[in-house]
Amino acid sequence: ALPDTEWPLHGGTQDEARYSELQQINTESVAELGLAWSYDTDSHRGLEATPIVKDGVLYATSTWSRVFALEAASGRELWRYDPQVPGEVGRDACCDVVNRGVAVADGRVYLGALDGRLIALDAETGKPIWEVQTVDPEKPYTITGAPRVVKDKVVIGNGGADMGVRGYVSAYEAATGELAWRFYVVPASKDGPHEHPELEPAAATWSADSLFELGLGGTAYDAMVYDPELDLLYVGTGNSSVYNTKFRSPGGGDNLYLSSILALDPDSGRLVWYFQTTPGEAWDYTATQHMILADLEIEGRLRKVLMQAPKNGFFYVLDRETGEFISGKEYAVVSWASGLDPKTGRPDVRDEALWFDKSAVVAPGPIGAHNWQPMSFHPGEGLVYIPAISMLHFWEPAERFEYQPGGFNTGEDWAALTENIGLIQSLRIWPCDRTRLVAWDPVAQEMVWEVPQDTGVPGGVLSTAGGLVFQGNGTGVFRAYDSGSGAVLWSADVGIGIMAPPVTYAIDGEQYVVVLAGIGGGVGLHFQEFTNDNAGRVLAFKLGARAPLPEVVPLEREVPAVDTAGLREEVIDRGAVVYAETCMRCHGGAAVSSGMLPDLRMSSPETHARWDDIVLGGTLTGKGMTSFADAITPADSQAVRAYVLSEAARQHSPVTRALQWAAPHFCMPVSWMLD
Repeated sequence: ALPDTEWPLHGGTQDEARYSELQQINTESVAELGLAWSYDTDSHRGLEATPIVKDGVLYATSTWSRVFALEAASGRELWRYDPQVPGEVGRDACCDVVNRGVAVADGRVYLGALDGRLIALDAETGKPIWEVQTVDPEKPYTITGAPRVVKDKVVIGNGGADMGVRGYVSAYEAATGELAWRFYVVPASKDGPHEHPELEPAAATWSADSLFELGLGGTAYDAMVYDPELDLLYVGTGNSSVYNTKFRSPGGGDNLYLSSILALDPDSGRLVWYFQTTPGEAWDYTATQHMILADLEIEGRLRKVLMQAPKNGFFYVLDRETGEFISGKEYAVVSWASGLDPKTGRPDVRDEALWFDKSAVVAPGPIGAHNWQPMSFHPGEGLVYIPAISMLHFWEPAERFEYQPGGFNTGEDWAALTENIGLIQSLRIWPCDRTRLVAWDPVAQEMVWEVPQDTGVPGGVLSTAGGLVFQGNGTGVFRAYDSGSGAVLWSADVGIGIMAPPVTYAIDGEQYVVVLAGIGGGVGLHFQEFTNDNAGRVLAFKLGARAPLPEVVPLEREVPAVDTAGLREEVIDRGAVVYAETCMRCHGGAAVSSGMLPDLRMSSPETHARWDDIVLGGTLTGKGMTSFADAITPADSQAVRAYVLSEAARQHSPVTRALQWAAPHFCMPVSWMLD
């Protein structure tokens, strides 16, 4: 009989391989896979959580950091917990009010809430045991990543580098919530005093006139993995704040420890080694992407390695004992660097990618060649399966920089950027190869197979000993691929887009594959067109099951005709600038929303009548639309309204209609678009 098998950790096992030995569902039987049960999360925004399964209970999170516990065999709800995150915190979230899951250990469920709290819940009842505020609530910090339990401590990082904060990772006593240690990723000043000795050499890599007051970034918002044999905790660090080094660190420098992999002593938080993937980071190339530990035979020698495919487009294999660079190769279209030094792994940055004083088109874009969606390693095949992304970015440098509360503080010309993004969105000018599932040989550093996908949103990946790779995508299709060839062996159209990673477990002799469906996040906000209500749900599949899929409710997406009489061009132009700096990251370039959040072009007359009440008065704070009275004036608010009306009117022009019809028939690979 098939023994009960759990999914007890974020990556399944300590190595975070997201691989399962279960094989009841295999290349032969997968055709009989069907829906066993579904659960309504009562959310309509992004779902990114990896479920944890222990003792027959499935624990997961939905939007606004809400937690739920279900019977893993039936989907019956056992309890829900809502941390009551204030709606205004949604303004601080760069990439949606998402959460990637919990950690479960010793009868407690650990949650990192969007507003920066770390909360311990009773695993049986969902009742709070303790909570601690891990960030300064007066600054735009957020938590979207899953905590990790390492021995007797809970480790958590934070996000917010795009908004202007200083990144760090903290460890708390699992039983009490008492702070054990904290490692700051970047220095608070050039000369100190520094909180810990590792910041002294880091400070030497920053110029004296760096924007220390904006925190500098480096937030450790996602990837962590613990090696119990070496007793090392590996943490991936994030991007810069501000991106533009002309403003951020005018004298240049590597700017440690941005975009780095840190190996820390889990008891003390002291640094053992580091490897920086993108020195002088300036393109939002985080190294917070999923890391996997493995033992690989390389050149006749068994090496203990750490593998990562960060945003910058290169696949890295490092010695996880020492941090030594073993190898690296581009796994996606890369134009910012011509390659890596074979001895050090340092990139050879191309002059064409240095955008600080000139426009530049660069790949990957800030979305990255691989984002937060976890990859998977199949030890039998010797392959890593990467949810890769093909996107470029139009970099437009700002002439000067001034901090914008509640905005993306990147050092770009946001007015120019919003028009570029808006053109892509409104005319649907997508590259043909937006996302791909890539099977990568980490020893040979080469692609073995790939499956192109007609969606801007890939899903996380699971591989199994049954010879299968499971992945969903933004079109709402959940598939099982042959792990050796990439052939599609099974698929289910669930109607709701999927970006969360699947997990698998066994209860009472039956293997289940479970995934959360619901699109959002940074990619979903801008590069996914919603045709339905995006009702979030948990979907559980097993062999021979035939439960009906939940109903999908379609959305109306027609922009209404509007009257622009009396609008002045100078007001519209001012509105375009304010919109770009303040509104675009949620409501889309050129006011073209994906549909997950309100498309402002579709605002009703009643909404236009209440415009200032919403934008300045914060009457919709409970839904995440807080007041921006601290960032813009009443005149600016009305200028944005004029700009939105002008963009709505533009959608009805004959030229726009013709281009919208023609654009889907003419797509190009990203590599061609860079030529």
